[in-house]
Amino acid sequence: MRFFLSKRVPPFDRVAIIESGSRQLLEDLLPGLYEIYGESMQLDLITCYAGTPKAFRPEQGQVFRITAYNGHAGREQLVGELKIRNYSITGMICSAEPIMTKWKWMLAFRLPGKVFLLNENGDYFWIDRGHLDILTHFALFRLGLAGAGAVLTIGRIVLFPFSLLYLLAFAGMVHLRRKARA
Repeated sequence: MRFFLSKRVPPFDRVAIIESGSRQLLEDLLPGLYEIYGESMQLDLITCYAGTPKAFRPEQGQVFRITAYNGHAGREQLVGELKIRNYSITGMICSAEPIMTKWKWMLAFRLPGKVFLLNENGDYFWIDRGHLDILTHFALFRLGLAGAGAVLTIGRIVLFPFSLLYLLAFAGMVHLRRKARA
């Protein structure tokens, strides 16, 4: 993940988009990117879905399907193929859907290029030091520690050790009673 310390946005000449959420988000994003950056932008798509988005232009990019890269060796092969393409921008859909979660974060950290996140509302922001307040709020919200749900989440975290201790004690009592009867 290059450019974390820099607020500078590199040129949109080599772009990788990790489709790890609703396809509709990508359908809304791609026409705008093609309109703004035109023919000079090479956009590749990393996806787990069959088919391609309607707005994707195959003459301006390539599709990489993670289903073709199984196991550790497959992941390393995919990362190697993607690193050679030397992306300046990596886009990632983070839409509160558990799709390609491990893949997208692994690729975000290992691919060269500045990373932006696209959320379920179609909003996007860069992962850099200039957006730490947004990143912090985003992470807290995803963890359930922002807004009205924060009190419930913190309460669950506090009560978890006591609940676990109670369940272990109950299981221990049941097993001791069985042994005593036998």
